[in-house]
Amino acid sequence: MKNGIVILDFGSQYNQLIARRIREMEVYSEVIPYNTPLDEILAKEPAGIVLSGGPSSVNAENAHLVDKALFEQNIPVLGICYGMQLTTHLLGGQVKKGVKGEYGKAKLQIDKSNEFLAGVSRFSTVWMSHFDEVQTVPAGFTINATTDVISAISNEEKKIYCVQFHPEVSHTEEGPRMIENFVLKICQAPRNWKLTNYIEKTVAEIKEKVGNEKVILGLSGGVDSSVAAVLVHKAIGDQLTCIFVDTGLLRKDEGRKVMENYGEHFHMKIDMVDASERFLSKLKGVSDPEAKRKVIGNEFVAVFDEESHKFEGAKFLAQGTIYPDVIESQSVKGPSAVIKSHHNVGGLPEEMKMELLEPLRELFKDEVRKVGEELGIPHHLVMRHPFPGPGLGIRILGEVDEEKVKILQEADDIFIEELYKNNLYEQVSQAFVVLLPVKSVGVMGDERTYEYTAVVRSANTIDFMTATFSKFPWEFLETVSNRIINEVRGINRVAYDISSKPPATIEWE
Repeated sequence: MKNGIVILDFGSQYNQLIARRIREMEVYSEVIPYNTPLDEILAKEPAGIVLSGGPSSVNAENAHLVDKALFEQNIPVLGICYGMQLTTHLLGGQVKKGVKGEYGKAKLQIDKSNEFLAGVSRFSTVWMSHFDEVQTVPAGFTINATTDVISAISNEEKKIYCVQFHPEVSHTEEGPRMIENFVLKICQAPRNWKLTNYIEKTVAEIKEKVGNEKVILGLSGGVDSSVAAVLVHKAIGDQLTCIFVDTGLLRKDEGRKVMENYGEHFHMKIDMVDASERFLSKLKGVSDPEAKRKVIGNEFVAVFDEESHKFEGAKFLAQGTIYPDVIESQSVKGPSAVIKSHHNVGGLPEEMKMELLEPLRELFKDEVRKVGEELGIPHHLVMRHPFPGPGLGIRILGEVDEEKVKILQEADDIFIEELYKNNLYEQVSQAFVVLLPVKSVGVMGDERTYEYTAVVRSANTIDFMTATFSKFPWEFLETVSNRIINEVRGINRVAYDISSKPPATIEWE
């Protein structure tokens, strides 16, 4: 790593956001578990260390702590939220349980500025999310700013800066300036994280690692696997073979589009497997969401494994693992218990005697998109919305069959087409249609109908941890509804989902 910024993960939902804010300044940042041994942290030669927020209390019996010697290494430290409470607790100050806590926006007042707060207005809005609070600061520390509680402290001699609020979230008005002060002025971190350099470096590394060996890659048509495929292909050409498994649960015409976009345009070798009947037969009679996920996941691994055996001599399996997958899979039990059990992070089945090749595992999603554009992937493909691994299997509520899949594919295609037509697609983060296992009475022409209900879903989000529903013009929703009802046999009623996350999730299952 050398001279980047290390972020110690105490379970904050904003960990990835901190890392992304720093990388936006062209400085490398890395998220690692809070209990990483100090010698391992120091071996990375960081320019600075960030102690993240988290749900724990420093006064709890099993509080998440760090080695106190961390503060004696002459490396600048920024404590955010729990990080401020932890610093206070370890260095001799007092943290008490709050009376009511602070959540949401608060007004910050700076009484004594420091290098971290340099150039920040005396009064500004910040984002709070805490219950415990600092009561007395450690010896050698100065109180710099307050809200209803002590909200910024520092020991400038030791280059330790702490804030109770979250400077990384957009709700903190002058957060970018604060983070820039820490990263570029206090830490003087080098600005050497450039994605063009990343492509050159990664291509060279792939060539060296692979040599003359063969590589296979599971291509889904999604952003991550597609960018990984083009990057690996750039490095080794026809030594790469992509396997595309059509589960029968994909978007309309997805198989044809993948073959055109990556087979014909990029001249990649793609082995397309039509396993739709196989997947649909396995899903017969299965209604529970988790059961469907397991059936689809297990069947995909089985199909891919069978197909991969046709390519004798393949030594490497390339995957589109990205950095959030790595972070979520390495989180220690306690702070943020593993959010997802990623099949592409935990290794390979023993029978697949291949080495992993994961060229995107250091990149966030927005960085993956930029790399894709640098590689010449058309903009509309790079900007595609996320599509769940189980596909339409979890957008058809209840049991899945071929008829429902075709109905949903048509309805979803109309919605996406209208988003593009009205220049709305890139203004929202994820949009799709859900098919409910509910039929209702309708009238079309002079005939009574009894058909399915579709729900249109669109969400806006920065990090997919929280999201709000997209506020479309009524005229647009009316057009979408009319087209789906008139053009898709099997749907006679369309609803629009106005739920935010939380409490709802973006996907329905």
